[in-house]
Amino acid sequence: MGDWGFLVAALTIGFLGSSHCIGMCGGISGALGMAVPGRQTAWIQLGSYQLGRLGSYTLMGALAGALGAAVIPALTPLRFAAGIMLIVMALYVAGIWRGLVWLEKGGSYLWRYVQPLSKKLLPVRSAGQAVALGSLWGWLPCGLVYSALTFALAQGSAERSAMAMLAFGLGTLPAMLATGATAVQVRNIVQKPGVRLGFAAAILLFGFWTIWGALGHGGHGNHSDHGAMEAVESSQVEEQGHHHHH
Repeated sequence: MGDWGFLVAALTIGFLGSSHCIGMCGGISGALGMAVPGRQTAWIQLGSYQLGRLGSYTLMGALAGALGAAVIPALTPLRFAAGIMLIVMALYVAGIWRGLVWLEKGGSYLWRYVQPLSKKLLPVRSAGQAVALGSLWGWLPCGLVYSALTFALAQGSAERSAMAMLAFGLGTLPAMLATGATAVQVRNIVQKPGVRLGFAAAILLFGFWTIWGALGHGGHGNHSDHGAMEAVESSQVEEQGHHHHH
């Protein structure tokens, strides 16, 4: 776990892309906050909902990481795919190209089975119900989540992928916790063209940085390189030992 940069990247991607979350999931966050009498109770349920959502993201990351490590042990193609997905997401956030809509349509097939379960949990009357509802809504078809999941998948293990998705979810929290008048203010800010383009440009840089790492540059660790270095060092030690014997 020597390289923690991927967690910072995932957290930032979640924060920058959360303007998309406000439209997708902000409604239910606001509804949970408005439907519960009492400010303290509302915050408890809203926090519980977010806890469930982050839990589902973490589970997604663990499953994707384990599957990726088993099917595609080499990280290079995964990192390259992650970079492409981030670039596509940047174009989506900027409003230049809405290609991620096709991914969301694909995910809607799974949502058909999950949505009936979520309806049974409404109206939410307890923190436990809110956690369950949040865990189900974490599977809502969302291009941003799919992009982050591809980035997490490229981390090469269930543990790192799960941590990346958790960091991504934490990055979305500020926008998701905004309710009522605050939500309107946040929405007005993130919908300004300059802000959206700024967020998109930052995500685009992350995409190119990921591809740069996939091509063997930057700070991404290359396991084969480490193995080669160890082999060279061990051969040098053997040679030194051989000379000492003489």
